[in-house]
Amino acid sequence: MGLIGAGRMGSFHAATLARRLPHTVLVAVADADEERARSLAAELGVAAAYGDAGALLADERVEAVVIAAPARHHAALVLSALAAGKPVFCEKPMAVTSDEVDRVVEAAGESGLAVQVGFNRRFAPDFLAAHDAAASGDLGSVQLLRSLTRDPGLVAPERVPPWTIFLETLIHDFDMLAFLNPGAEAVEVVAFADALVAPAYREHGLLDTAMVTIRYSNGALAVAEASFSAVYGYDVRAEVFGSNGMMTAGAPQRGAAVRYSAAGVLQATVRSDTELFDAAYVAELSAFAEAVQGGTRPPVGPADARAALRVALACVESVRRHAPAPLAGRCAAGQHRPEA
Repeated sequence: MGLIGAGRMGSFHAATLARRLPHTVLVAVADADEERARSLAAELGVAAAYGDAGALLADERVEAVVIAAPARHHAALVLSALAAGKPVFCEKPMAVTSDEVDRVVEAAGESGLAVQVGFNRRFAPDFLAAHDAAASGDLGSVQLLRSLTRDPGLVAPERVPPWTIFLETLIHDFDMLAFLNPGAEAVEVVAFADALVAPAYREHGLLDTAMVTIRYSNGALAVAEASFSAVYGYDVRAEVFGSNGMMTAGAPQRGAAVRYSAAGVLQATVRSDTELFDAAYVAELSAFAEAVQGGTRPPVGPADARAALRVALACVESVRRHAPAPLAGRCAAGQHRPEA
């Protein structure tokens, strides 16, 4: 494996590839900040470190690539990896514009190589169990769905591209809602978003709070919400309700232990995505490695990335126009681009 992007998420993936998966060997790391790449490589005992992704892709020892660079570079890096004949795992979102994701889907199909997108929640046992119950028909006709992401940290606005709350945060929820409503497609969204936690950041384009309603082709209705100010911890949950019952998944609690004292009832919560979904992050990379080695299709790929992006871009349109936004033909048009 070769890793592109040595930041927070990239460093976590690098440690997984180097130390936690017996069937992978991390042989190279690349980052635009070459010193950061060298530092991470040295920490993990990796031989090669590059300041340029092209150099890593040209390294003959690299058989497959994991991309964890900033989102705006994802599509170009995926296309470069495929052009170099390398199977690729890319963190979400796989692209941030419809024309980019269309090119990735087309290139992935033509290459025949394994291409996987980092929708890690699909690999968490409770979310997978909810999907299985919906897909098997155990829940009957799916009618209502909910997914939420509440992050405890507000990042400085200069580090957050416009529409991040839809393109990089709620993109997970849009994928999860599709996962819990198998076979249905989103057909219309109504979205609201604002800077409620830090109004001064509104001028920088940082929207920290959002609520989205989605209507699906099978008639089901869904709600997705996000906040960048969950003071109690990192909170990700989902719910699928059908004619035969309901399943829920996710919780901000660290475990099942609850402390009862004179101060009240206390249950510890997690504070980061890598803490809450540690095992799921490992499982998704393991699945990618197995797909590469077995020549099989990864469990979540470019088409799934495009479906989630369609919803995210429709949300941008809905917020701009203060109106519902239909999704028919959205990505096929190749002209929807999020702007400030």
